[in-house]
Amino acid sequence: MAYTERALEIAARVEDFVRTVVIPYEKDTRRTSHGPSEELAAELKQKARDAGLMTPHILPDGSHLMHSEVALVLRKSGLSPLGPLALNTAAPDEGNMYLLGKVGSAEQKERFLAPMIAGEARSAFFMTEPAEDGGAGSDPSMLKTRAVLDGNHWVINGRKAFITGAEGAKVGIVMANSGTADKLAATMFLVDLPDPAIRIERVLDTIDNSMPGGHAIIAIENLRVSTDQILGEVHKGFDYAQIRLSPARLTHCMRWLGACTRAQEIATDYACRRHAFGKPLIDHEGVGFPLAENMIDLKQCELIIDWCAGVLDSGELGTTESSMAKVAVSEALFRIADRCVQVMGGTGVTQDTIVEQVFREIRAFRIYDGPTEVHKWSLAKKIKRAHKTA
Repeated sequence: MAYTERALEIAARVEDFVRTVVIPYEKDTRRTSHGPSEELAAELKQKARDAGLMTPHILPDGSHLMHSEVALVLRKSGLSPLGPLALNTAAPDEGNMYLLGKVGSAEQKERFLAPMIAGEARSAFFMTEPAEDGGAGSDPSMLKTRAVLDGNHWVINGRKAFITGAEGAKVGIVMANSGTADKLAATMFLVDLPDPAIRIERVLDTIDNSMPGGHAIIAIENLRVSTDQILGEVHKGFDYAQIRLSPARLTHCMRWLGACTRAQEIATDYACRRHAFGKPLIDHEGVGFPLAENMIDLKQCELIIDWCAGVLDSGELGTTESSMAKVAVSEALFRIADRCVQVMGGTGVTQDTIVEQVFREIRAFRIYDGPTEVHKWSLAKKIKRAHKTA
């Protein structure tokens, strides 16, 4: 794919920043089991701000890079697990900024979006609900959290689960059922955080730890939100979720492709330097071939991401294409990360390099933004409908 000169210039600066400034922080003790500390996040963001690279995918005039340009820039930001945090290209903020830019009113953009773009506020997207409550997960039609109109306010009650970055966030987007008892309708509400009506029950101990604040179980108890804090229009939440869904799904692929590119670099360096049985490991087929397979998978991931980004740039929602990309990329990246660990042997399962973390993060990514199986099921339904039509 021929990237624009603008994308190439920004991506080059991002890559240089990540490799020279961010990567040395990978050994920082302020990285916890629930993600980098707020202190570390603030320090990294200031470094990006000083370099003129804060939120590089959103231009000074507020316009957004094309998806095909974002694909290159975010891939470079992902070369370190700390890169997206430093550059403000991380989930869920990246997806939330995109949605607010598309749907938010001028007042909402000034109040909620501007601090996010400046890297002064993190955000959380409150949609997923606890399985024990029978709430929404991969099936949003199971939405249990309720929003009831009371004068010029909505009162929201419910529980949410796996809410990334809720601890420490300043902006929240809450998805709630605003419909009637017999008709589901979703509305998105913008809220200032913290709020006493939004309580963190616990932060989960998960396999991944790249995102500040971790993933939390949330209780929402009589949260009052004024009508001017409705994002877009009332009852249009599912439509807006579709606007956010495909781009956010794809940017996950971009960032983790960058991480796996780096894991491949580390594994390759190890295999070329480490000797066993009289020659460098790379000269043994059992080591050289997996690295060759990684090279193939990396290129295929890059191509399918660029293809899907092109679909989004055409103005299409890209729901089918992003499902295909999510499945193909997440599964390929897991193969890549697994092979890197295997090539490095005992060193691969230690925290001496980021390969171990990349493996854990990619395992979680196969579930986040829809498990592989859900995407395949959705694609199969589309295949069936197309067959019936034909």
